[in-house]
Amino acid sequence: MRVNANTTITGQRVVLVPYRREHVPRYHEWMQSEELQELTASEPLSLAEEYAMCDAWRDDADKITFILLDRGAPAAEEQAGWPPGGRAGAMAGDVNAFVNDPDDRAAVELEVMVAEPASRRRGLALEGLRLFMAYLATTLGVTSFTAKIGQDNAPSIELFTQRLGFRELRRVEVFREVHFELRAEGEVAAALAAEGAQLLLGSYD
Repeated sequence: MRVNANTTITGQRVVLVPYRREHVPRYHEWMQSEELQELTASEPLSLAEEYAMCDAWRDDADKITFILLDRGAPAAEEQAGWPPGGRAGAMAGDVNAFVNDPDDRAAVELEVMVAEPASRRRGLALEGLRLFMAYLATTLGVTSFTAKIGQDNAPSIELFTQRLGFRELRRVEVFREVHFELRAEGEVAAALAAEGAQLLLGSYD
């Protein structure tokens, strides 16, 4: 989505940056992993297809993506995915939001992936999602978040339910998925507004 095409969001552990073509080679390497394909319910793409997907997502009004940079990882400039000049942090994963109902743009489905093994279990997914959700709520007026998680993916289920407060909506046995929801109402809305007011936004270019 073009709304975040030049936006960065800086947290304590992560920096969120727009998904650009310079990120595609590393992203493509990640998605050759059978483990990540299974966890994300994805099919492997060719490098050319991955570039085309990056371009399509940039222009799609119903999708918004940030690459997660791990601020605690020493990284060469080319690993970080920043323009010349470089800044601290290496590509670690991504966060995504999808508008599934064009008539209800205040409701989005969330996804998060920490692809780098060394960046897992260090709070990056939690902080990345909190920053992302605050940005979506304050910038795009999102008031309802959902997530679809494989029923065997215990770490992700714990993240969304125990750490972020999502509640279970339904189980879809045919896909072996559990669907969760969080509505931005009351205390949740106040927390998102407070975090959104303190977002450290910047420019990628």
